[in-house]
Amino acid sequence: MTTKSLQGRIIAITGASSGIGEQTAIELARRGAAVVLAARRTDRIDAVAATIRTDGGRAIAVPTDVTDVGDVRALVTAAVAEFGQLDALVNNAGIARLGPLEQGDTDDWAAMIDVNVHGLLNALAAALPIFRQQGHGHIVTIVSTAGITVSPTMAVYAASKNAARTIMEGLRAESTDGVIKTTSISPGFVQTELADGMAPEAREEIQAGMRSFGLDPQAVANAVGFVLEQPADVEIGDLTIRPTVQG
Repeated sequence: MTTKSLQGRIIAITGASSGIGEQTAIELARRGAAVVLAARRTDRIDAVAATIRTDGGRAIAVPTDVTDVGDVRALVTAAVAEFGQLDALVNNAGIARLGPLEQGDTDDWAAMIDVNVHGLLNALAAALPIFRQQGHGHIVTIVSTAGITVSPTMAVYAASKNAARTIMEGLRAESTDGVIKTTSISPGFVQTELADGMAPEAREEIQAGMRSFGLDPQAVANAVGFVLEQPADVEIGDLTIRPTVQG
């Protein structure tokens, strides 16, 4: 039986067109939240939002490129215009472009920094003024275990995720008045499309791990739901979720 633990909450999710973001939107809607789906692939978020509404939930889709602060501000504005407020923002949008540093692929490095770091900063710039005005708000950011244990070919990706983790800790340290809550969730291997844009040699290895023991995205969606349903005076700052067999 699905409980409505998030009834009345308004939650935006970036990177909601597939994988963790899509499943998180569906799960939070099941728990009673109204969800605002954000991604660049408009057709995908439109379809997910339609499915949620068909199942009796509340959802809208807002085309969003997180590297464009104007887009992210428009996302927050759309959420407030449609539902009256924004209680939480789940920063899930992220990309991985893996390869050894000696390849010198500066375009891939810049893309990861732009989405994984600037995208988070854009979200904070857009959401924090609304949260402060409302007197409450919760920032949840999907980080990665790649930033905990750095593997070959993952140096820049791990650096971008560690930067996100550091930004979130800085926000936590600045937000101890009880108005803004912060949570960083670090998944291990999850069955998603994250590897699709990688170089062939890195993609094959990552996809093999995803296929053999990667978590279903539902596991991460459940973790997001868990941290969001905590009482107002409880903040889960960091949560790591990985397959039990992952090294």
